[in-house]
Amino acid sequence: MKILLIGGTGTISMAITKMLSQTDHELTLLNRGSQNDLIPENVEIIKGDINNEEEIAKLLAGRTFDVVADFIAFGLENVERDYRLFKEITKQYIFISSASAYQKPPVDPVITESTPLANPYWEYSRNKIKCEEWLMDRFREDGFPVTIVRPSHTYNDESVPVGVHGHYEFGSWQVLKRMIEGKPVIIQGDGSSLWTLTHNSDFAKGFIGLLGNPHAIG
Repeated sequence: MKILLIGGTGTISMAITKMLSQTDHELTLLNRGSQNDLIPENVEIIKGDINNEEEIAKLLAGRTFDVVADFIAFGLENVERDYRLFKEITKQYIFISSASAYQKPPVDPVITESTPLANPYWEYSRNKIKCEEWLMDRFREDGFPVTIVRPSHTYNDESVPVGVHGHYEFGSWQVLKRMIEGKPVIIQGDGSSLWTLTHNSDFAKGFIGLLGNPHAIG
């Protein structure tokens, strides 16, 4: 398959990039090139800003893909742009949403596909919900081949999987610093909330299983 990842170098997407680079798939990344020194040599890189729609349309002219996945779409304007760019040139469009879109506070601690989407506490989550709803309308009305994925807390070997941490510069490593200094570890709520943690390499395996899978469309 010909696969285009928009981004491809983040915590989640880097694991997918590395795993796909070890397959027979033709992988292309579209990004601004800030971390491309970490990308395997057999991965094609298109350097550009996805927010510059006119520029990207020119860079992609004449190309088609079996799968396009956007890891950096956070608002409605982003998926509307993707729809214009990719509706005629891909067989599957994957939108990376978030498990934070599920109903808060939860009625039931077990989340299923029937769990409503509602988060009054976080604008990021509400924006993801708006994107999902708009994309599903495009699927139902226009046949746009969308697949929606909602990762939960995904971490890698360079981060500590905790729910509460310090400033972005030091982030989760400040939790280990507090442990070393004998200070209490800060947790959310009363410490009894359920939390789903996923290593990025495990997420990558599940994600790759969705690529080109007709049962994942819609």
